[in-house]
Amino acid sequence: MGKRQHDIFNCELIVVTGKGGVGKTTVAAALGLIASQANTETIVCEVAGQRRVPGLIGHPTVGEPGSEEELAPDLWTTTIDPERALVEWAGRLIRPRALLDLAVRSNSFSGFINAAPGGRELLTIAKAAELSRDDRWDQDSDGYELVILDAPASGHGLAMLKTPTTFAEIARVGPIANQAREVEALLADSERSHVVLVSTLEETPVNETLELQSAIAEQLGRGPDLIIANGLITDELSDQELEEASPRLDAAVADAVNSRHARLLLQREQLGRLREGAACALITLPAISSHAVGPDELEQLATMLREQLAQLD
Repeated sequence: MGKRQHDIFNCELIVVTGKGGVGKTTVAAALGLIASQANTETIVCEVAGQRRVPGLIGHPTVGEPGSEEELAPDLWTTTIDPERALVEWAGRLIRPRALLDLAVRSNSFSGFINAAPGGRELLTIAKAAELSRDDRWDQDSDGYELVILDAPASGHGLAMLKTPTTFAEIARVGPIANQAREVEALLADSERSHVVLVSTLEETPVNETLELQSAIAEQLGRGPDLIIANGLITDELSDQELEEASPRLDAAVADAVNSRHARLLLQREQLGRLREGAACALITLPAISSHAVGPDELEQLATMLREQLAQLD
């Protein structure tokens, strides 16, 4: 294993969450790229049927949903399917095999997931945790050194972090309770798991990020480990340059430039709020000029993210 480049990678599981649309999947993929380039065997997990990471890396997916696909040296991806995860987990408990096959054919697992409040969330986070274990549910598979979970957005992401505690309290004894307690212990351990919040520099995402920070601290007994402010405008004119240039610009161009400058000022205000309220390290990533993020843009973001993480050391 190569040397990890920042403490954020020095764990078993990184959970990435934030308001929808802030770029958390891109950040999760960039973190995976950085870790794998440091020779850390890494898997980036998506949820809810999403399969965006392969395209971001430049490796369009060809595997079945739920399969673990290698995208680059030391970098894999998967999409966690709660029902499939339950079948894998139950396969360690149900003997003989014929009983497991019967349960699958009778849709018993699907019924459990749909009936148990929080069942999907528990199985998703439990599966992510399982991927880092040497003792995998699938005994033919090896564990990864680092698992990065592209978790659901804000409220749903928080619910996923709460679910192991809820199930451990309800079940109390038995295999479900034991599994829930294992995940609960992992999430509460700041050396084994890290939480990364992603936000854009707008009022609502910043509000949600600060609220999520407090809720995570209450739930896990510790706050997030890193906040990433995404989409910062950096290529702007100063106030004086804008004032001097505006009279020489076409009206439509001047409007666009002034609008962008106004957005920059709002971003600076929100960045100040975020810096003031953040209880952990905060770094920024610039806005990408391209309309879509692909392999080149992701590599660019990963390089800038790596550099900023190094500055935190």
